[in-house]
This record gives sequence, structure tokens and C-alpha cells, in this order.
Amino acid sequence: MLYSHRRQKAVDLLVKLDLDVLVFCQPENIRYLCGFTGSDGALILFSDHLVFLTDSRYTTQSNEEVTADQVCEYTTKLDGVVAQLSSRDIRKIGFESTLSFGFTRELQVKGNTDWHWQHLNEELQCLRLHKSSDEIDLLTKAAELNADAFASIVEMIKPGVREIDIALALEFALKKRGAEEKAFDLIVASGPRGALPHGIASDKLISAGELVTIDFGCRLSGYHSDETVTLAMGTVSRELQTIFDTVLEAHDRALDAVVPGVELSELDRIAREHIKNCGYGDYFGHGLGHGVGLEIHEAPAVSPRSKMTAEPGMVFTIEPGIYVPKVGGVRIEDTILVTDDGYRVLTKIPKTFSKILLN
Repeated sequence: MLYSHRRQKAVDLLVKLDLDVLVFCQPENIRYLCGFTGSDGALILFSDHLVFLTDSRYTTQSNEEVTADQVCEYTTKLDGVVAQLSSRDIRKIGFESTLSFGFTRELQVKGNTDWHWQHLNEELQCLRLHKSSDEIDLLTKAAELNADAFASIVEMIKPGVREIDIALALEFALKKRGAEEKAFDLIVASGPRGALPHGIASDKLISAGELVTIDFGCRLSGYHSDETVTLAMGTVSRELQTIFDTVLEAHDRALDAVVPGVELSELDRIAREHIKNCGYGDYFGHGLGHGVGLEIHEAPAVSPRSKMTAEPGMVFTIEPGIYVPKVGGVRIEDTILVTDDGYRVLTKIPKTFSKILLN
């Protein structure tokens, strides 16, 4: 029933775009539409027939996992896809814009010269944009796993400990509790390194009086968690405290504005305007948030350029930040679900100012 519903969404899109067939090669889209969890394959959707293709490494796995009308084995993906497309009288083919130029070009060269290829990007976002109750359950469990893992290692976050050791302990704690994998290279950025929005954990020792930003997440049954906490190592300077308070207020203001129908660019504006009014507008350079699901970064984007409005079932982050070179930085991030009348925060770790007591 699950994959039947998802397949129908794809068929409806096929009809809406006036295409004869859709070709999927992105693993997340394939998993969403037919259940295959491997790393390589192709899915071909006709209006009345769904074909999954893979190589001999995944034949047994696909026969166990895949919900489709037909499962085929190919020697090369290119030849397998072309053979399936050639079996039907088709003209218009939709494909993901994430396909490499080289592979797309080879498909065009080897395929029928009458075929018209249409690359799709925003058009495909609607397939996974609104999360089902099953997806929300998995996203919630991933977020709960985050909180449990973080609680188990929080006591080691103190002066004298290397950033990389915290990241390794957190990754181990996530996997020990059932995570398939970390969602990304975990960020642990202390002191001046906090000014690096993607400050992957280093050999730096944490020092007293610093802020430590920890951005982490995991993948559970294909779905991701993502959140960021910033902790104080004892008493910090007035400037660092002001930066933290500014980011937290921006986070809270944007969060409070989440209701169905609000423009996602407006959420970004609310947070960005507060940071600007507090004198730190030049130090918030990224968008306010991003969607979370089968990919750690997916639609919708929450940024000044976003064209979407919040709709029930969307899951995205709210993560303002301030990054001042040679001083430090703060990012505070929660993952939220848009509900019928507002929002629900999926992440569980409190984001208020938290000071690590020093001996």
C-alpha cells in the first residue's frame, strides 16, 4: 500500500508533465518509490508499468526488497536503461537533473534519435516534499536517537578534550544505539573555530571560556536527524554571550512564525532581520534551513530565494547562526514538522544557554 501510493504520485506527475516515461537513478528517489536500499540501480516508470534494474551485486537484494512490476539485471546501467526504453513506443522522457552530464549524453547518443529528453529538478521535489506518518515516525525516532546519544557523551565535553574525540564518541554512541550511519561529518568547532559554519572536528583542544558548536545527526532506516547545539565552557565573554542570545532569539522568532501558508523566505527574513538589527548582519551568510528526509539536505530550502510556502507534512530545519572571524560563532538548529495549525519540534535537546560547569 505504501509504495502503491508513492507510485501513483509519480504517475500523476508523469501525466501532469505530459511525459511518456520517467527515469530515476538517484538512490533516494529509487528507495522512496520501490524500497530498494542499495547504492546502484535505475527505476523506469511508465504510466502502467514499473521496472527496476540493477547489476548482479544486488539481484538477490532487489528481489527481496523491491516493489515493482519487473526486476531486471543489467551488465551496464546505460544499456539496461536504453533497452527498457526501446521496448516501448515513447517520445518524451523525463530524467533527474542530478544525473551526470556524461551519462545523460550517452543515453541520448545510444537511444532513439526521436526521443526528447527533459531534465527535471523542482518538478520532482513534490514527490518527497510532504512526509507521510511512516516517514514522520522514522524522523522522530532518528531525532530521539540523537538526544539519547548526546546525553551519553555530554560529560566529556570539557576543556582539555580534543574536538575530534568528541566527534568520534558521538558517532560511536549514535551507531551503538542503532544508527545506520552518521548523517554527515560531525561538526565540533570550539573557540575561534566556531566562526567556521562547517568546522569539521579537528585536533584542537577545547579551552575554558569558549563556546563549542556541535552539529550532528544520523541516518535511521534511511531517514536523517539534524540538529546543532552550542555550549559554553564555563563563563564566556560578554560578546560571546550577546552572540548566543542574538542567535537564540532569531531561532525562536522564526520558529514562532511557522504556520501553514507562511512563505519560507519570510521565516528567513524574520531571523535575518533580528540578527542584522543586533549588528551581526554581515556574519550570517547561509540560509535559515533545509528540508530533511531521505537526504540530509533536500527540499524545501528555507532561504531568501525560496519560492515555497510552509505546508503540513513538510520537515525542515531552523538554524540561524553568527560567525565572527577570530572571535567565534554560534549556530542553534532544530528540525521541525509543519502541522495543520503550526509546527512540532522533532529534535529533543534544549537549545537555551547551557554552561558546562568547570572544576
